[in-house]
Amino acid sequence: MTTNDHEQLSHPQSTQSIDFSMVLASAVHDMKNSLGMLLNSLDELRQEQAETVGDSPRFNTLQYEAERMHNDLVQLLGIYRLGENNLSAHVEEHFVPDFLAQQMARHTPLLEGMGIKLAIESDEINGFFDEDLLTGVLNNTINNAIRYTKSMIKLTAAMHDEFLVIGVEDDGDGYPENMQHNGTPSFKSLNFNNGSTGLGLFFASSVAQLHSNGDRHGYIKLHNDGRLSGGVFEIWLP
Repeated sequence: MTTNDHEQLSHPQSTQSIDFSMVLASAVHDMKNSLGMLLNSLDELRQEQAETVGDSPRFNTLQYEAERMHNDLVQLLGIYRLGENNLSAHVEEHFVPDFLAQQMARHTPLLEGMGIKLAIESDEINGFFDEDLLTGVLNNTINNAIRYTKSMIKLTAAMHDEFLVIGVEDDGDGYPENMQHNGTPSFKSLNFNNGSTGLGLFFASSVAQLHSNGDRHGYIKLHNDGRLSGGVFEIWLP
C-alpha cells in the first residue's frame, strides 16, 4: 500500500464530502413513509377488529403516538426544505367545508376509539391555500388537541378582515399565558430540552407566512376565547 493510499483510507473526507443534512433528510423521508404505511395498517386493523381493538387504550395510544411521530417527521422535512429555500405554497381554490370534512375523516376512527367528539363549524366559503401544507398543519394541531382535550375538538372556518381563518378548538385547560400570541415564533426560541419544542408552531407559522396576497402574509394566533372554553389555534390566510 502506498503512502497516498494510506492517507485516503485514514482520511476518507479528503476524497468525498458527505452532506449530512441531505442524508438525515433522506432518512427522515424513509421513516415518514414507513410510518405512513404503519398508520394505514392500523386503520385497516381497527376496521377488521373493531370489537376487539376499537376501545382498547393500548391500541389507541399506539395509533396516537404513531400519528404524532409521523406529523413530527412531516414538519422536519418541511423545515429542512424551508432552510434550503425549497418550500413554497402551491395555492389553489378549495371549498373549505369539504376540506375540513377530509381532515375530520382522517381522525374520526381514533377519536371515536378514545371517546372524543369531533365537530365542524364552517361557513360555506371557498379559500385559497396549499392543501398539502395546510393538511400538515391541521394534522399536527388536531393531534396536539387530542392530548389536552377532555371530550371534544371542533374545526372552524370563517372569513375575518379578508382573511380565511381556520381554527382548531378543544375543551381542555387552554394555552398557558406565555403561549398566547399572534405572529411567527423565532426558530431560536425553540427549546429541545423539554417535551414541548414548539416545532409544530414554528412549522405552522412558516406555512402561514408562505401564503400571501399583496403585502399581506398569513400568521397564526393562539388564545383561549373559543366556545369550548379551551385552547384555540387559528391560522389566518390572506
